Amino acid sequence: MKQHRNIRVVAMSAATVAAMIGLTYASVPLYRLFCQVTGYGGTVQRAQAAPEQAIDKAVSVRFDANTSGKLDWAFHPLQTTLRVRLGEQNMAYYEAANHSGRAVTGSAVFNVSPPQAGAYFNKIQCFCFTEQTLQPGEKIEMPVTFFVDPDMLKDPDAAGIDEITLSYTFYPVDKTKAVTEAKTEAPASVAN
Repeated sequence: MKQHRNIRVVAMSAATVAAMIGLTYASVPLYRLFCQVTGYGGTVQRAQAAPEQAIDKAVSVRFDANTSGKLDWAFHPLQTTLRVRLGEQNMAYYEAANHSGRAVTGSAVFNVSPPQAGAYFNKIQCFCFTEQTLQPGEKIEMPVTFFVDPDMLKDPDAAGIDEITLSYTFYPVDKTKAVTEAKTEAPASVAN
């Protein structure tokens, strides 16, 4: 009887630990999904198209660019600010140049500040939706198509915003590491 209780306690403890580990691994994608859906933390929204009509209210959009210290790229916006009407589709360009002697793949993460504007900043097309591979010495211009939703004026926390900053940071994507990890994980998932 006591041995059954001990086995049950060990099994419940192991299940609790397994659940906590699972939640730890799931927390980042779940948080990212939550932010994308709600705009929380300055996460922008994705859209198919801008509204059919823009309104006369305008905001300034400031463009910011950064790179990880592990990525030998020069990355910057081609314009630092753009005045846009709410609801109007706009396009801005960034430029990236690979200064390394090999092909390098990078992935951009983005954010909008102030955070209250994230729910109203909509991207239609963006270089950040896919990984970018630059050959040695290659330089490219990368567009981002966006609009600021006029519904921002209905939100008391966002209505007074006059300037929005769209910020990107490029990080290297290690293709060899990703392929190696996928190969080592495949047999483990088949065994489960």
